[in-house]
Amino acid sequence: MSALAYDGTAMLGRQLLRIRNNPALVVLTQTMPITMLLFFGYVFGSALAMPGTEYRSFLVPGLLVATAANGIMTGMFQAAQDVHRGVTDRLRALPISRAAVPLGQAAADVVVTAAGTVPFLLVGLAVGWRVEGSVAGAVGAVGLLLLFRLACTWAGIFLGLASRSEEAAGQLGSATFMLPLLSNAYIPTDNLPGWLRTLAEWNPISAVTTALRDLFGNAPVPEGAAWPVAHPVVGSLVWCAVLIAGFAPLAVRRYAHPRA
Repeated sequence: MSALAYDGTAMLGRQLLRIRNNPALVVLTQTMPITMLLFFGYVFGSALAMPGTEYRSFLVPGLLVATAANGIMTGMFQAAQDVHRGVTDRLRALPISRAAVPLGQAAADVVVTAAGTVPFLLVGLAVGWRVEGSVAGAVGAVGLLLLFRLACTWAGIFLGLASRSEEAAGQLGSATFMLPLLSNAYIPTDNLPGWLRTLAEWNPISAVTTALRDLFGNAPVPEGAAWPVAHPVVGSLVWCAVLIAGFAPLAVRRYAHPRA
């Protein structure tokens, strides 16, 4: 086993232990998407043109992706917490790969997200959501979701390492709540004004959400959409590749050279 794989596995274990020792945060992050599904599905759904069950089928993939995008917030907060409490300095003093610590954090976040997806999907089934496509498509949708979570987590880790304080990271992380609102996660973008529709459809969340709806068989790809939404699977993979290729090296470099 290479040094990076060995050290990364050790850091993965550290992160999972850290998460286990903070059960309140785990419960909050796992129950919030379910609460939003019930609230949006039964309260907002009654005010939309879509029938209730149809809207909930439309909503489930959107909430899955919105939750994955929260990897920016969790990655940022955990990285900033370690930096400003001196944990990162102690880890830097250890004879381990410089990429192992951020890699372990990113991997642990994906593991927790995968575990949290199961109860959310079970609740989705209970409120009327169904996988209407193929089994292979559903597996591909879950894989794409976790890849997007990984990409968002890398972005959050870099921003957390670069933050000036825990409070600043928390405030900036909370602002990411706006990202799903500027997408098609909760409502179709067809009737939005031209400039706003363009902005929403070039949001990576829109491409991934459309890809999940297509792979699950819940909704067709909208016509006349921007390129990432018109080609959602390819567009999602491109967005994930851009985010990982951009932020993963930056995060590792920032961890190894904090004053660079």
